[in-house]
Amino acid sequence: METHGPLGVIWVGIGLISFYIALIWLNSLLAVFLTPLLLIPATWLQDRREQKKRDAALK
Repeated sequence: METHGPLGVIWVGIGLISFYIALIWLNSLLAVFLTPLLLIPATWLQDRREQKKRDAALK
């Protein structure tokens, strides 16, 4: 069995903490930037559908 001592455990712990902080940060950024990219075209489609309903009602 190989051992790296307490310094190795601390080093791995720092690395894992950094990894998970970066993962949370990246997921937060993706949510902030991707949500408008999906919502804006959805509102365009809803507006177009409502316009078609209004046009059909006027005819």
